[in-house]
Amino acid sequence: MIIRFYATLAAGLLLSGSLAAQIPAYQPRPADVDGTAAEACARTHAASAARPAYASLSHRQKMARYDVKYYKLDLNLTNNSRGVSGSATIQARTGAQVLDSLAFELYSTYTIDSVVVNGQRALGLQRKGLGDVTVGLRQPVAANTLFSALIYYRGIAPNGNSAAIGNALDTRVDPTYGVSTTWSLSEPYNAYEWWPCKQVLTDKADSSDVWVSTAATNKVGSNGVLRNTTALPNNRVRYEWKSRNPIDYYLISVAVGPYVEYVNYARPAGGPQIPIVNYVYNQLALNNYRTEIDRTPGFIENYSELVGLYPFANEKYGHSMAPIGGGMEHQTMTTQDGFTFTLTAHELFHQWFGDNVTCGAWEDIWLNESFASYGEYLSLNRFSTPAAALSWMNSAHNLAMSQPQGSVFVPDTSRTSRIFDYRLTYKKGAAVVHMLRYLLNDDVKFFRALRTYQSTYGGRTARTRDMQRIFEAEAGRSLQYFFDQWFRGEGYPTFTVRWNQANGRVYIQNTETVSMPTVTPFFYTEVDYRLTFTDGTTRTIRLPQYQPVVSAAVAESRTISGISVDPDQWLLNGSGTITRDNALVTAVRLPAGSAALTVYPNPCRDQLHLDGFSGSHAQAEVTDATGRVVLREVLSAASPVLHTAALAPGLYHVRLLGKDGVLAQARFVRSAE
Repeated sequence: MIIRFYATLAAGLLLSGSLAAQIPAYQPRPADVDGTAAEACARTHAASAARPAYASLSHRQKMARYDVKYYKLDLNLTNNSRGVSGSATIQARTGAQVLDSLAFELYSTYTIDSVVVNGQRALGLQRKGLGDVTVGLRQPVAANTLFSALIYYRGIAPNGNSAAIGNALDTRVDPTYGVSTTWSLSEPYNAYEWWPCKQVLTDKADSSDVWVSTAATNKVGSNGVLRNTTALPNNRVRYEWKSRNPIDYYLISVAVGPYVEYVNYARPAGGPQIPIVNYVYNQLALNNYRTEIDRTPGFIENYSELVGLYPFANEKYGHSMAPIGGGMEHQTMTTQDGFTFTLTAHELFHQWFGDNVTCGAWEDIWLNESFASYGEYLSLNRFSTPAAALSWMNSAHNLAMSQPQGSVFVPDTSRTSRIFDYRLTYKKGAAVVHMLRYLLNDDVKFFRALRTYQSTYGGRTARTRDMQRIFEAEAGRSLQYFFDQWFRGEGYPTFTVRWNQANGRVYIQNTETVSMPTVTPFFYTEVDYRLTFTDGTTRTIRLPQYQPVVSAAVAESRTISGISVDPDQWLLNGSGTITRDNALVTAVRLPAGSAALTVYPNPCRDQLHLDGFSGSHAQAEVTDATGRVVLREVLSAASPVLHTAALAPGLYHVRLLGKDGVLAQARFVRSAE
């Protein structure tokens, strides 16, 4: 029924067959490969609020007394004004206490005509600060009980050029196409600037309706499925959008303009046909952007294959154009100012990372933006060339390392510009996602982890620790060290490598230095070394960097002409030197015939058994993820037990040292339980 409805409205603009096979092959544009096409996303978010619109602590405590189940907006809007009038319905369930007052948020300049709770008009309207609103209830609502509040209000949405915090509802004429539109952008704290709500990330509504009445010359884009358009007196029309998927407050949206509608379809394997409803300024805009718009079905199909079916396949996907200065990933209908490869790919991947699973706190915004940025890389790799994807990653690395300070973790959520820091939240975060993929060294595990994240937390919110647990399950060990280094840590490592070849072996010594030693003194990681031989062939080996200076000897009789470090740019690392040193023999000698080191149980608690070394005695040396020696014990072949009870939970490296150097080495995890 939904498909038939859209076919009626599309008026002959619909496409048939596979769009991926019909659209021209993508030729990489510099702005897509270097990331500047999608940089507007960060600018758009950062500019949306000059300062945070926190409700007061006491007001947040009042709002915590109920759980939102449903929002309905029934508003009057035009495409050339920030004027708003109408009503908002909040259906919610009370918590463990009786509810004798209702707290919500609405910007202070709006007039509230009345608040009706369970059919009774509330009393004692109180307003504090920029947006705190509290009303008393004639009849208290019992604990664990559903109730409904209907709020009638009117006013002009504030504008960032005056006393307002941002531009949650804006109106403007696009300079290229001469079309005036009104649109919303509520992230992170600004939904209350155009509708009454509860701005708490962890309280998603189970469903929503957005009804907008406007001039009949306009169309209105919003979330979910357009169930009806109702003709109204005075040449007006009401668009009635309905969504029955969980949605966070900042993802509820409107876009109003005299749009031309264009619908195409995605056909993901194993899923239903998904309509993609595009509201574009006019026919000229459609002519200019149609090729790029037509890439969207292929993006959806590819993402569905990688991380799970498009989460809102029972409704739609779509775009509404507005001079927003970038894009905003409104659930099921992104708002964009135009269509470029990476911008469209980025905002679409948000439907999984940000919309279906939303970060549970703004400190963890990387769960939205870093993964959406990584979607750009995935799309380039799939629809362009590996070289274009590598160029994108190189550009991300260069920007992330343009300054050493700053963590992916957001310590100060009072500054919107810090939440949406392009260098850290977008680019460094995307590099961290890429390094998680490298760490697992198995794409089956990596994409299974992302699918598990989606299926586990879909329709809800998640924190970084939730993502970490999923990757730890795939890795089979603690990854606390990784998240300490790359999520909360700052800076990056640089590797200086010396190498030599003699006696059928290649000797490698890698010295790691770091850019922010007072914050992150060491980065534990594995490192790829690519050996290039004189006949043009190559061999890649992977060795652990378990302390600042590591040495290794690898059997290799073919003549080496050169060595490159991290040749496929998996790691975020600075440019170090690589030098052949004929004097280097190596401090690490692995005697011929030495047995491999076996450790168990792994993870361990109080004891770790080590088997597989020759001789009667050996010294065990344990280093942590920063390269510090934290434990030394002398072991005997008769009792090869390392006592680990004093170690903190985490990842460690153990080496068995004999008179000839390192006899064997292994990694192990000391678990917390």
